[in-house]
Amino acid sequence: MDSSDRERQYIVDYLADQAPDETVEHLEKVKCERVLGRWIDVWDVYTDKERWWVSTAPTNLYSQQQFPSLEVALSFHVGLTERVMEREERTAPPEQAARFTQAWRKWEQAGEALAEADEAEEFQAIGMRCRESLLAFTREAASIVSLDASAPPPKASDFKGWSDLIANTVVAGSSAERRRDYLKSAAKSTWEMVNWLTHASSATRFDAYFAHMATGHVLSSWSLAILRFELGVPEQCPRCSSYRLETHFVTADDGEIQHLTTCEVCPWVSEPRIAATEDEVPSRSEQWQSKEDLGPCVFVEVPLRGPVPPKPTRHRKN
Repeated sequence: MDSSDRERQYIVDYLADQAPDETVEHLEKVKCERVLGRWIDVWDVYTDKERWWVSTAPTNLYSQQQFPSLEVALSFHVGLTERVMEREERTAPPEQAARFTQAWRKWEQAGEALAEADEAEEFQAIGMRCRESLLAFTREAASIVSLDASAPPPKASDFKGWSDLIANTVVAGSSAERRRDYLKSAAKSTWEMVNWLTHASSATRFDAYFAHMATGHVLSSWSLAILRFELGVPEQCPRCSSYRLETHFVTADDGEIQHLTTCEVCPWVSEPRIAATEDEVPSRSEQWQSKEDLGPCVFVEVPLRGPVPPKPTRHRKN
C-alpha cells in the first residue's frame, strides 16, 4: 500500500522509542481499515531482532511471534484501544486533578459507579456523586483564589452563589464577559441537571451518563480558567503582541509539573511556574504503566493463531 515519507518516519521513530535496542530494516503498510469511525493503519515492520505489527490510532505494537495473524492482531488492537479509551473517558486531566484533587476524585468515582450501574436508584446515586464533586470544586477553588473580601460569602451548599463569586474574580473585565457568562451558565445548568437526577425515580443510564459528562465539562472548563488566572497566562505575547500563544505542562526531573507559555511567532517563553508536583497527581490520573493496566506494548504468553477456515465441502456426484 502507498505510504508517505512522513508516515514511514513516524513508525520508525515510534519503534525507536518503544524498542530502543532494535533497528528498523524494512517496513510496509499492509492494511488500512475504518473501524468504529476511525482509520487504522497496520504496518509490517522488520527489525534486526524481531518482526512487529504496528497499528495506529492510537499507535501500539505487537510481536508477530505472539500474533502471527494480522487479522487477530488488528482485532486485539481494536478491543484493547476501546478499553483504554473508555477508561480515559473517566480519568481526570493530570494537571487539573493535581490542583482540584477532591472534586476530580469524586468525579472519577462517579464514573466508576456509572460503569457498574443498571438500576434507576443507582443512576440517581450518580447524580449525588456529581453534586458532591461540584461542591468540592467550589470549596477547593475558593481556597485557591483570593476572592473579594467585601462580598458576603455564600452558604457552603450554595454552588451557584460560589460559582458566580469565583467567576467574577478569575474571569473579570468587560473583555471576558462572554467567557464569564458561559462559565456561569454552564455551572448553573449542570447543577440543576445533577440535582434533578438525584430525585428522578425514572432516571435512565443515558441521564446518568449525560450528567457525568456535563459535570466533567464544568470541572475541566473551570479548572482551565482558574489555572490560567493563577499562573498568570497572558492574552497576548508581551514581546510581539501576538495572540498565538501555547501553554504547556512539563514534568521536570525533580517531579515538579511546571507550566510554560510560549509564543509561536517570536522566541518569547514565560518563566516556568510550578503548577503541581508529581506526588500531588492522583495515581488514577497518571498514564498506566503496568502490564495489567494495558501499557504501550502488550505481550501474551501463548501465540494467538488466526481463525481456522472451514473445511471445503465435498459434493457427491450423482
